[in-house]
Amino acid sequence: MLSWGHSIPGLLRERAQEWPDRPAFTFVDYDLDQAGYAETLTWSQIACRTESVAVEVAAVASPGDRVALLAPQGLEYIAGFFGAMEAGCIVVPLPVPLFGSRDERVTAALKDCAPTVVLTTSAVVGDIQACISAVGGAPPAIIEVDLLDLDSPSGWDRAGALTTKTALLQYTSGSTGSPRGVVVSHRNVFANIEQVMADYFVDDGGAPPPDTTLVSWLPFYHDMGLLLGVMGAVTMGRHSVVTTPIAFLQKPARWIQQLATNSSAFTAGPNFAFELVARRTSDEDMAGLDLGGVHTILSGSERIHAATIRRFNERFARFNLPANAVAPSYGLAEAMVYVASAPRMNRPVTVRLDYEKLVAGTAEAGPFGADLVSIGAPRACTVRIVDPETRLENPDDKVGEVWVHGSNVASGYWHNPEATERTFGGRIEAPSPGTPASAWLRTGDLGVIHDGELLVVGRIKDLLIVDGRNHYPDDIEATVQEITGGRVAAIPITGDGREQLVVVAELKPRGSAEEQAQRIVALKRDVAAAVSRAHGVRVSDLMLVAPGSLPITTSGKIRRSTCVDCYRSNLFQRLERVG
Repeated sequence: MLSWGHSIPGLLRERAQEWPDRPAFTFVDYDLDQAGYAETLTWSQIACRTESVAVEVAAVASPGDRVALLAPQGLEYIAGFFGAMEAGCIVVPLPVPLFGSRDERVTAALKDCAPTVVLTTSAVVGDIQACISAVGGAPPAIIEVDLLDLDSPSGWDRAGALTTKTALLQYTSGSTGSPRGVVVSHRNVFANIEQVMADYFVDDGGAPPPDTTLVSWLPFYHDMGLLLGVMGAVTMGRHSVVTTPIAFLQKPARWIQQLATNSSAFTAGPNFAFELVARRTSDEDMAGLDLGGVHTILSGSERIHAATIRRFNERFARFNLPANAVAPSYGLAEAMVYVASAPRMNRPVTVRLDYEKLVAGTAEAGPFGADLVSIGAPRACTVRIVDPETRLENPDDKVGEVWVHGSNVASGYWHNPEATERTFGGRIEAPSPGTPASAWLRTGDLGVIHDGELLVVGRIKDLLIVDGRNHYPDDIEATVQEITGGRVAAIPITGDGREQLVVVAELKPRGSAEEQAQRIVALKRDVAAAVSRAHGVRVSDLMLVAPGSLPITTSGKIRRSTCVDCYRSNLFQRLERVG
């Protein structure tokens, strides 16, 4: 068992004392060099930079104050994150608004948390002014981390450390005008990372092997990116190699290349990333590379498609990717991030369930239906499937809401007691032996225990009801994506006094205008037939749009409610009308 100390920065100091010259963080910059320019900080260097930032923050903030982190992904961001914590403050990681635009989600989060300080860099300080100005009230102090003398002794006396239980506020990716900041304690982080190590490294004695490298391009302001790319290095005591989401999107092969060139790589990504890297990585990109040493590629954040995992594994099998490297996983910000994952010995496992019975609320195997990927039997924390209306535990094979209980679960939302009680105050009626009655996290996700393993079906709020029958949009989207190849949103639109199914699918244009028109006609015919056959529902409208048209969250999930608004307001541009 590792010695956690009392806080995350306290553990960072332990690492620096124990391993001063070992690499802690490496940032690979693809803007400076398309081949990747790597800059590395040792444990003693990151500790020194942390203290330099803490001195500046403590000069203008008091312990318990919020410090918003609005900076580009890089080593300055990491120093700012730990430095604010070292000063005894609560860190609020947020995305930098693009191109100086005002981001309503960022502005709303700033209003909600009322930071005393904003940590940023000189490259983007102008871009965040619009958001800061829109907040009103006393403006926060702005510290440009890259302009500080980070590598000189700071004289920090650690007076502010260990004064607050709360480590950070994690604003959920779906936050819009009414943001919800998850109150994450140091204890939540430590508990979650212990669960991660116990589950993913069970075959390694419950701890990552010494040569494990954490590899990530996920955004630092997202829960998984923060845990894997920033906090994981400290809490696991392993080297973290990070780059930016833009670097990945520009050339997805960079992700798989980093997995091949770093020892015992442990990484994570949402379903769409597996699609991208499988489709857009050439044999030339993989020349001379071997994936045999990859430890784990965690797949989570959004619904995991069985076909995606199959394509990914088939694409990289010839480069020795272990067949069980991909780890289907489930989690959410309210539980820090991690809840459950499929065990290494038998992953991935796909279960085909009878679709008619599934939409009726029962999981039963059948030759035709929905392919769901197993998350395995929950081990890290306690999970129950609960009827959200009666609050009674569901038996196996009955679909209900996923409820979670454990020390990784956060205490609630920042200054939002109503939402906290609604989400974190779940109470099970007549609990079974060994099941706590109260303090359950209601995830809002539909799931089922089938053959002893957790299957996640979809979001309760996204459930489609067409002609009086329930339909899971994730399943319909998976069917359509197999035909169109891009992102898909299945949404309900009211027309003629009833709810109808509309599908908006991104499609990469190909060929001449005439060829494109013929292709669209064929795709519409194929999609209508496939959805009718697999799901027993008629597609009222299939709208094909250009790549990048569908609104997504910071974690890459489709914003279905926003898609509904865009469709109703005619904001989507149909490809058949282009040109």
